[in-house]
Amino acid sequence: MAKYLIKRLLFILLSLFMIVTATFFIMRMAPGSPFASEKSLPPEIMENFNNKYGLNDPWYEQYFRYLGQVAQWDFGPSMKYKGQTVNSIIADGFTVSLTLGAEALLIAIGGGILLGVIAALRHNRWQDYSAMVIAVLGISVPSFILAAGLQYYFAFKLGWFPIARWESFMHTILPAIALAATPMAMIARLTRSSMLEVLNQDYIKTAKSKGLSQRAITYRHAIRNALLPTITYIGLLFAGIITGSFIIENIYAIPGLGKQFVVSITNRDYSVIMGTTVFYSTLLLFSMLILDIIYGFIDPRIKLTKPRKGEA
Repeated sequence: MAKYLIKRLLFILLSLFMIVTATFFIMRMAPGSPFASEKSLPPEIMENFNNKYGLNDPWYEQYFRYLGQVAQWDFGPSMKYKGQTVNSIIADGFTVSLTLGAEALLIAIGGGILLGVIAALRHNRWQDYSAMVIAVLGISVPSFILAAGLQYYFAFKLGWFPIARWESFMHTILPAIALAATPMAMIARLTRSSMLEVLNQDYIKTAKSKGLSQRAITYRHAIRNALLPTITYIGLLFAGIITGSFIIENIYAIPGLGKQFVVSITNRDYSVIMGTTVFYSTLLLFSMLILDIIYGFIDPRIKLTKPRKGEA
């Protein structure tokens, strides 16, 4: 286990090095400048800005300086927001996106697994058809249309929830549902198909022949083995949903990290673009590591280390 973790951590470090390198050179090759929109500034002030942020230094000096900053988890100052660092922007935006994403993730996982299990246990019955209709709608309807529809009907027409902004728990409900709809539908479909496959296995039939109740068979045997494909999807989904969706955040005027990332691209804020990219990548790589570890707990047949000689 320790050897596996060391190997994976080294892989994460190598991956981050490649991501930082690629992001740095892509930003430097991109046309324009972070200050190109400041047309009213005279050339002397533009030159001072470039000198201040080291943009006039040779590329290799900028590259190695940035590598040193990333190694210290310091992404430097923002080139557009005066007096703000990239770390503070990420911290502020991620706190909001984490709250929204965690709520959406709970809705997606809980609702998706529940719909999938019910659909599998009531295969070809009205419960199955109803769950799959919900799943198809969740996949088919774009999140921005669902978000606008929820906003119009439940906030504007009925007045049950606030229309936008980020001030209380009530402000989180509609955007969390909009963000969770598509993942919940995917989880429901994955859980249903996996459950149907597991329920037809020989060990399930053996358990039934021994007189075990449907509840015991479902909870002790079927669900645990059926969740592996679902966990794979959840692991890949985790980083994206936790960091928020800039579409949902824009519709509901939520100051999350996704919105900050899009604004930084529009502003050509190099330091914020590179900092958020590294942060996203780190979150994704570590979520994949945690996912592999969870596999071993759910299914003991999956081993993280190589089997010894003589072992199967």
